[in-house]
Amino acid sequence: MIFPISKKARSRQNRSPKVSASGKRSQSHHRKSVALRSFREKFQIYTGEQLHWLQVTQRLLISVIHGILPWVIACGSYGLLISVLDHYGKLPAFFGDSKIIQNVVISFNVILSLLLVFRTNTAHDRFWEGRKLWGSMVNTTRNLARGISITIEQREPQERDEKSAAVYLVAAFAVAMKIHLRREPMNSELEPMMPPLQYHQLQSVNHAPLEIAYWIGDYLQHQFERQRLNIFQLTSLHELLDDMVDILGGCERILKTPVPLVYTVTLNALLWIYFLLLPFQLVGGIKWWTAPILAFMSFLYLGINEVGAEIEEPFGRDANDLPLDAICVTIVRNLEHIIQFAPCARVLRPASGNVLDLPRKTA
Repeated sequence: MIFPISKKARSRQNRSPKVSASGKRSQSHHRKSVALRSFREKFQIYTGEQLHWLQVTQRLLISVIHGILPWVIACGSYGLLISVLDHYGKLPAFFGDSKIIQNVVISFNVILSLLLVFRTNTAHDRFWEGRKLWGSMVNTTRNLARGISITIEQREPQERDEKSAAVYLVAAFAVAMKIHLRREPMNSELEPMMPPLQYHQLQSVNHAPLEIAYWIGDYLQHQFERQRLNIFQLTSLHELLDDMVDILGGCERILKTPVPLVYTVTLNALLWIYFLLLPFQLVGGIKWWTAPILAFMSFLYLGINEVGAEIEEPFGRDANDLPLDAICVTIVRNLEHIIQFAPCARVLRPASGNVLDLPRKTA
C-alpha cells in the first residue's frame, strides 16, 4: 500500500540535498583550515617550497643533527663505559651510594634549564628582529619603486628606460644586501639588474649595497636638477632610501654583534660537567640503559643549544635561517610588476643592452 507524501515531508526531502552540500562545504573548509595549520603548509608559506612533511622535518633537523651527532655518540659511549665499570664493580663507592652526586645533578637540571631557555629566547629575538628588518625592506623597496615610477616626470622617451633602470637598482640593493650579509662576493644574481659597467664596478667595491644606494641617490638628485620632481618629492624619496640604508645597518648590527662568548663558553662547560656526572646517578637504577638514556638526554640538551646557536645569526643558508632567497625573489617580482603597470612604462631589463646607463657618473 502506497501512502501519499505530505507537503511537509516533500519540503524536508527537497531541503536535504542543500543541507548536505552545505555540510560538505563546511567540512571542506574545516579540512583546509586544519591543513593550513600544519607545519608543511607553514613551511610552504615561509619559503615558497612545497615539500612532503617528512622532507620538511628532514630539512629542518639535518643541520642540527650534523652539529651534535658526534657529541651524542661520545656521550653514549661514556655512558656505556660507566655501565661496564659498574657491572664489574670497578666504580668507587662514593659514586654509587653518595647523595652528593644526586643533589648536584638535580641542581644542574634547574640551572641548565634556565640557561637554555635564556639562550633560546635571546637567539629567537635576534632571529625575529632580522625578520622584521627584512619585512621592512620589502615594504620600503615597494614604496621607493612606486615613488620613482609615479612622481618622476617623463618628458622624453629615453627617460622611461632610465626610470626602469633606477627601479631595478632598488631591487639590486636588496639582493646585494643579502649577499653582503652572507659574506659572499657579488655574484651573477645582480647581473640582470644593472648595466654591465655597474655590475663590474661592484666586483671591486668594499660595500656593494652602499654603492648601489649612492647610484640611486645620484639618479634622484639628477632628476631634481632636471626639474622632473620638486623638493618635497625629492625629500620623500631620499627618506625612503635612507630607510633602506638604516635597515642594512640594523642587519649588520645583528651580524657583527654575537651573543657574548663568555656566556656561550660557560653554558657549554656546565653542559659537559652535567653529562659527566649524570651517568653516576643513573647507573645504580637502570644499569645497561645508562648509555641510551645519556645519549638521549645529550641529544635534547645539545639540540636545544645548537638551535640557539644556529638561529642567532639568521642570514646564512641553513634550513632554519631566514628565507632570504625567497624574500629577494618577492622583491624583484613586485618591482617588475610596478615597472610593468606604471603609466607609459615598458618592462626592459638593463642586461638586454637596450637600456641606457644612468645619466651621471656612477663612481
